[in-house]
Amino acid sequence: MNFARVIGTVWATVKDPTVHGIKLRIIRPEDESGRPTGEPLVAADNVSVREGDRVFFVRAREAAKAFPGKFAPLDAAILGLVDGTDLNVDAGGEA
Repeated sequence: MNFARVIGTVWATVKDPTVHGIKLRIIRPEDESGRPTGEPLVAADNVSVREGDRVFFVRAREAAKAFPGKFAPLDAAILGLVDGTDLNVDAGGEA
């Protein structure tokens, strides 16, 4: 699972027809503790997020299939809001 923070919005006057009506957000990947882990990227918004929200997202083929009835040319898609995380992990590495 990939975590990120929504840091902005992208507006595009011309888009591929399969992504018309889909909002594009700028997200910054984070680790489980909320520390930035990579460069910002653009992700399709499947859940109507706002700037500052913590989200989880998918990349590659999973992103392209994130919108029912469409196979959109997407590299990343936001699938949900993160309400919180529980970092209590036992010695075996499983939560």
